[in-house]
Amino acid sequence: MTAWRELLRPSVIDVGAYRPGVSGDETMARFGLTEVVRLNWNENLFGPLPGVLDEVAAALDAAWSYPEDSYEGFRRAVAAWAGADPGQVIPGHGIQALTLALVSAFVERGDSVVIPAPTYGLYAQACRVGGAVVHRVPCDDSLAIDLGAVAEAAREHGAKLAWVCDPNNPTGRRLDAGDWEAFLAAMPPRCVIVVDEAYGDYIEPELRIDRVSEISAGRPIVILRTFSKIFGLAGLRLGYALVGESLAPYLNAVHEPFNVNRAALAAGLASLRRVELLDVRRDQTRRARDRLVAGAEAAGIVAVRSDANFVLLELGVDDERVCEALAREGLLLRPGSELGLPGYVRVTTGDEQLMERVGTRLAEVVQRELATAPQR
Repeated sequence: MTAWRELLRPSVIDVGAYRPGVSGDETMARFGLTEVVRLNWNENLFGPLPGVLDEVAAALDAAWSYPEDSYEGFRRAVAAWAGADPGQVIPGHGIQALTLALVSAFVERGDSVVIPAPTYGLYAQACRVGGAVVHRVPCDDSLAIDLGAVAEAAREHGAKLAWVCDPNNPTGRRLDAGDWEAFLAAMPPRCVIVVDEAYGDYIEPELRIDRVSEISAGRPIVILRTFSKIFGLAGLRLGYALVGESLAPYLNAVHEPFNVNRAALAAGLASLRRVELLDVRRDQTRRARDRLVAGAEAAGIVAVRSDANFVLLELGVDDERVCEALAREGLLLRPGSELGLPGYVRVTTGDEQLMERVGTRLAEVVQRELATAPQR
């Protein structure tokens, strides 16, 4: 039998296997359920925008051919939507693929990278596999990213990359525009800032930080965006990076050619023809968050203010026990212990009726746990 551990790169062995969390199929099999509600992966439970899937179906006749023409059309449409140039747009099958391309392009063994904690785990995982030394910077007491501390760490360690998620996952907190300007001024000039805006479309447009203009002005910034969240296309794996036009050819050299399929590109183009519907999506999500938070806070559960399609809740009891109890009822939540936040749960938003149900059951389970917890 092949001894794979003797052949793998040590950095891969050190990182270990990726575990995204418990799946719906596993939960149904374990508890004998016929259905579950997945509130643990931050998918958009409202689904794609109306009419998008019809356009995807119409594009399948061309499935025999490479999507070169669709790539160009997608770049132009994204550029028009984002206020960029088509040459700044790099499509990818999700932010994950783009993250790996960035690591391939920039990271050499021994390079330092700076990453807030907690945040999306792939940044550190990909950088460590690439041989980087990862320096984690704790969020502040309110679980906001401490941009000042990130900049200080980048200067101290001579960081090649600094990763920022806005709004941050798993907290849902967005960055302040004034803090962002101070952060840019404090960063060392040769450090690339990678900003993951996967949840950015949930922020009201007038409150979003304009980073595209900063790229055009020559700042060393890369923006990552996705169609998985507000556009509801997680199953088709579609995202894109916005980069300086002179950087794009180098990233394309390490990125998989034509890695986005025609169905995903058609879905992205169809979605961008319907962006006027996003105001309704944002409002649906906001009302759902408010309904969940109201039910939780009435029971003494503390909610972290969120501008994303999920809410992080501080329970005051064992998060894994709470998630186990709700999983038995077919409600999958993400335990904070899996995200470096024991005692918290992360809940994806759905419709208001579902959020009321989840908030009520969550409050009941937490109260039961408090009542049965050993007294100190």
